[in-house]
Amino acid sequence: MNIVLFGPPAAGKGTQAKILTKERGFIQLSTGDMLRAARSSGSELGKKVAGIMDRGDLVSDEIVIALIEEQLETNAGAPGFIFDGFPRTVEQAKALDVSLAKRDMAVDSVIRLRVDDNVLLGRVTKRFAEEGRKDDNPESFKIRLGNYNKQTAPLLPYYAEKGRLSEVDGLADIETVSKSIATVIDMQKTGRDMVKIPFWKRLFGRR
Repeated sequence: MNIVLFGPPAAGKGTQAKILTKERGFIQLSTGDMLRAARSSGSELGKKVAGIMDRGDLVSDEIVIALIEEQLETNAGAPGFIFDGFPRTVEQAKALDVSLAKRDMAVDSVIRLRVDDNVLLGRVTKRFAEEGRKDDNPESFKIRLGNYNKQTAPLLPYYAEKGRLSEVDGLADIETVSKSIATVIDMQKTGRDMVKIPFWKRLFGRR
């Protein structure tokens, strides 16, 4: 089971990814974490990543896909993967589909944490006033939120057309959001397993 989690900054996406990792044994593939790990690994790919980052350039889709493929190989026996921070464009989504297809895999479910931007901004502003975290600066957060919305907007219809997109209320409490995500995953898994059963067996209830 391979999942893409969509959620703006401060929506609790990281928290939900950790819950899935703990409860289901999924492997979380965070683009940022993979790039940092590659940089410090000393491998040939890592040296290439370090050079790009040191120059302040954007890491190409090809390199990110290579890092993902490396993790897919390393964790070949995992029950599933959570893609965090990738894809961010339709081209990246297509590249990920191709990469997974080579391993007879696919993105099975895309779950969007649906939130109200104004409520989210109010939450971050309150937290910034109370805790003073730099990444919660309201003005900086508005830019990050705007960038997220622009990036993901084209991806939603892309996955919706494939029948993989689901939405849950991201403003609910952590446990409720977690249960909603679990319901989506279990429904997707049931549907996927049924497809593997020949039609005549499904029709007559034989397996």
